[in-house]
Amino acid sequence: MHYRRTFVPTLKQDPADAEVVSHRLMVRAGMIRQVARGIYNFLPFGLRVVRKIEAIVREEMNRAGAQEILMPAICPAELWRESGRWDQYGKELLRIKDRYDRDFCFGPTHEEVVTDIVRHEVRSYRELPLNLYQIQVKFRDEVRPRFGLMRGREFIMKDAYSFHVDQNDCRREYENMAATYHRIFRRCGLETRQVESDTGAIGGTLAHEFHVLAESGEDAIVSCDTCDYAANVEKAEIAPPAASAGASSSRPPQKVRTPDKRSVEEVAAFLATPPEQFIKTLIYQTSKGDYVAVLVRGDHEVSEAKVRSLLGVDWVQLADESAVQRLTGAEVGFAGPLGLPVEIWADWWVRPLRDAVTGANETDYHLMHVDVERDLSAVRFADLRLAHAGDPCPRCKRGRFRSFRGIEVGNIFYLGTKYSAPMKATFLDEKGQERPMEMGCYGIGITRTAAAAVEQHHDEDGIIWPASLAPAHVHIVPVAWNDDQQRKVAETLHDELEARGIEVLLDDREERAGVKFKDADLLGLPFRITVGGKGLARGVVELKTRRSKGAQEVTLADAVDVVTRLVREALTFLERGEG
Repeated sequence: MHYRRTFVPTLKQDPADAEVVSHRLMVRAGMIRQVARGIYNFLPFGLRVVRKIEAIVREEMNRAGAQEILMPAICPAELWRESGRWDQYGKELLRIKDRYDRDFCFGPTHEEVVTDIVRHEVRSYRELPLNLYQIQVKFRDEVRPRFGLMRGREFIMKDAYSFHVDQNDCRREYENMAATYHRIFRRCGLETRQVESDTGAIGGTLAHEFHVLAESGEDAIVSCDTCDYAANVEKAEIAPPAASAGASSSRPPQKVRTPDKRSVEEVAAFLATPPEQFIKTLIYQTSKGDYVAVLVRGDHEVSEAKVRSLLGVDWVQLADESAVQRLTGAEVGFAGPLGLPVEIWADWWVRPLRDAVTGANETDYHLMHVDVERDLSAVRFADLRLAHAGDPCPRCKRGRFRSFRGIEVGNIFYLGTKYSAPMKATFLDEKGQERPMEMGCYGIGITRTAAAAVEQHHDEDGIIWPASLAPAHVHIVPVAWNDDQQRKVAETLHDELEARGIEVLLDDREERAGVKFKDADLLGLPFRITVGGKGLARGVVELKTRRSKGAQEVTLADAVDVVTRLVREALTFLERGEG
């Protein structure tokens, strides 16, 4: 592969709209270009990375017993209406009409379509279990597409769906897919964590996410420093506090004026009271159309995923300003639980509060000396807040949470009969009785994995690709292409390495050596061979790995053998799942 015949339009400057490393470096390295917000062209080197991820995913999914199919990107609304998601999914679902005014959507996921396939073809328990997967373009109309490929609107995804006779077999496949995902991400050279997560719009009763650990990750996750428990902060279980925070307040609630002080921080400073002595009151509207108040301690945040799960609703959202004024009689920022005419739930960590501060349901006023046990006896309690570092682990009871940033690259869901029951995907069991199939689904963001690899593997000079994902394995850089000897040696190395199955990029440009070296670091291929006049005079070339600062000299006679061995060792290391 010669540089001058390869479309690699590198840039010297960072793109103005790039917020994260992967976006900045993949644009500068000539791998992607934006077409519209959240929609990208993949140029040759970017596509090579994507295809390598796809190949790893295919190999491991096939090895795990799944079978590849291909479903249409455009899905009829009728199937989504059968499952009930046409009205539930929200504005992220891109709805379109054909020339006959019939409703379709650009599939963000394919539970309905695959369930339709199976319900028409599978009749007996003897035909189960079945795991079908595809690698397909998806579209989710994100309200704020950003971070390049990490939160785009159009993306490539591997989605798999399994069908089973009972819960036990479905759980077996769930664990099989979890093990498969660990192998896939190890082969991609990525450090990942499997964490418990919310089921979200997909549904079901159990879910895990797979996160690439990176400082730029959008998702916050916590893990115990003593046991192996880990979860997304929205899902992470938090044990109730062990004891009361203090003695009961002897003073009744007292209304105090707090003019224009709405946030906990503002009121805390005004009253000289720490935020952990505050009770925040948030009013939510649910998918059922009713309202509920959720209380958390002033220094904590509500987990809307936990609230949604507790109430058994499809979604919850903060009530608008008019609803808050109607229910509390006050402007936003002054809501409190005393006398509130809605169902009230509080997080466990609110329960011990004595002598607390909360809104007074009157504009510009708060209440002091609120005693939860005395004044809020009708409030019900549950685990309703986001986890954070330092919280006690609910599983082992000994450890504390540590926090990490993660990029979600995969997820697995135990769906149960969420789709099979309403869509009548049934089978006849051994007794001839008709039963709905148990289902699981399993997704990997292919293009997001490419971006996550850059987030985890880079330095100040550019990308550092794992060998299994790199657009090519070796970058040959002759210092002076117009030098006959350097050119001939570089071309010979290129041809001999390619003959051994090694992917090579030969920089045959008549550019300054400094420009070539900068582009080589930017592109991030695992190995670089520098061919220079001084080295050739001594019969050597310079060999450098992208991860190292230093370089070594290798004789011309040994260069092809040494580089071939290093490339194969690097690939084998990842193939074995050792790093």
